[in-house]
Amino acid sequence: MFFDIGAGELLGLAVLAMILVGPDRLPKVAIEAAKMMKKLRSLSQIATSELKESLGPGFENLQPADLHPKTFVKKQLADLMDDKPVVKVNRPEPRIDPDLI
Repeated sequence: MFFDIGAGELLGLAVLAMILVGPDRLPKVAIEAAKMMKKLRSLSQIATSELKESLGPGFENLQPADLHPKTFVKKQLADLMDDKPVVKVNRPEPRIDPDLI
């Protein structure tokens, strides 16, 4: 479910909302919450489309989860590595100087 909330937690939140808000005002509060969520979703979609437009070509498939720094770097490095073959470098094992011990 949304935000990893299970059925038990959702039921508990509904009971808590009924106690705090009251059964007579609960429908109004639920409608206002739904309107706010719809507006937030719309704003996030607008921000994502503006960001895609500002970044230019190559970012058409950008998702908000891709903006996490680790995910972004991994995706960009993977795109770069697809074009070039990976070359393994044989290096000798480091040796410890016995005089330094």
